[in-house]
Amino acid sequence: MQIELTRIGTGFTGGYCYTHARAALAPDGFALITTQKLRLSGCDVFYGLEMLTSTDSGAHWSPIRSSATLTRKKLPNGFEQTMCDATPMYHRASGKIILLGHDCLYQDDQQVKPPRPRHTLWTVFDREKMDFRPFRMLEMPDADKYFSCGNGCGQSFELPGGDLLIPVYFRSQKDSENPWGTCYRSMVLRCSFDGENLTLRELGAPLAVEVPRGLCEPSVIQFENRFFLCLRNDQRGFVSRSGDGLHFEEPRVLCFDDGAESGNYNTQQHWLTCGGNLYLVYTRKGAGNDHVFRHRAPLFVAQFDPDRMCLIRATERIAVPERGARLGNFCCTNPAPDEAWVVASEWMQTTGPDSGNWRRCMSYGSDNSIFIARITPDRSFDHNPKSTSETVQ
Repeated sequence: MQIELTRIGTGFTGGYCYTHARAALAPDGFALITTQKLRLSGCDVFYGLEMLTSTDSGAHWSPIRSSATLTRKKLPNGFEQTMCDATPMYHRASGKIILLGHDCLYQDDQQVKPPRPRHTLWTVFDREKMDFRPFRMLEMPDADKYFSCGNGCGQSFELPGGDLLIPVYFRSQKDSENPWGTCYRSMVLRCSFDGENLTLRELGAPLAVEVPRGLCEPSVIQFENRFFLCLRNDQRGFVSRSGDGLHFEEPRVLCFDDGAESGNYNTQQHWLTCGGNLYLVYTRKGAGNDHVFRHRAPLFVAQFDPDRMCLIRATERIAVPERGARLGNFCCTNPAPDEAWVVASEWMQTTGPDSGNWRRCMSYGSDNSIFIARITPDRSFDHNPKSTSETVQ
């Protein structure tokens, strides 16, 4: 692999930072990065979606601008609903960019405490208006069973016929009705999408582990004739495999090919393919990164063995470097068979007790930049990839 790193400045001045930077690319060179501001003095206090656009496959980017439609929405009960943890993807069958995520509820600019509902939200980008349409909710068959059910930070996959495999994690309304207690379960939904409407067609079989908070933020991909799922857990990362994309094997702990655990925990992982190989992008302990919240930087990429279901340690590289800020909420996308992108923004909260002390992150060099790591095969790998910068504000 060769990794070419691009840095996009955000004009960070403290107080708020951009998070959840994620990208989608169309075949004609139009590219889109979505992101949203987070208040550093709170916990997951997100605001409306913003975006950057490019017409030359990401060589140049527009300034960051706010969406006029994906703002906080006032609800009749006085709460505010925000779309967050969203990931855009280009849908080949319709030629549209669809944005998938879930919602968070706020009262007096603070998260509403559980039990609170969670829904999978989606919207479509309008190329003429250069903005997203108002978000809509994916209808689920059982409101109590799927009381808290969302696609937050998920990586979805388009099947040859245009249907989407959309991974979600969920809990029932009452913990007493949930056989796994307070643990989340994960599953994959098969949905039809015609460019205008997203409709649930089939529910996959749920996966669960009896480890705190269960399995969250699943991501799915197809490689050759099988499907692969990676899952977040408080104590360690998990992976699974399937023949149909809906029914997966028992989750297994993410390990290297020498049998050692990966060191990933309480943070998402995502898939990419490049040069005919399957790769996983992840964070882990043991990289001189104890000063980073939950060791969420740097972002590593390593080849994944689909038969042994493990990472190949000798292939591990740094996709996005660590500069004191976490990078854990990122995305992977494949604009072409021989090109993959890893996109991440520097989240300027640090370890406690003063997690909002963004100056501590900056002392290591971070400034809330958005990074794009372009991965291509068949070239000599540069261990210190060239970094270019474009100022957008």
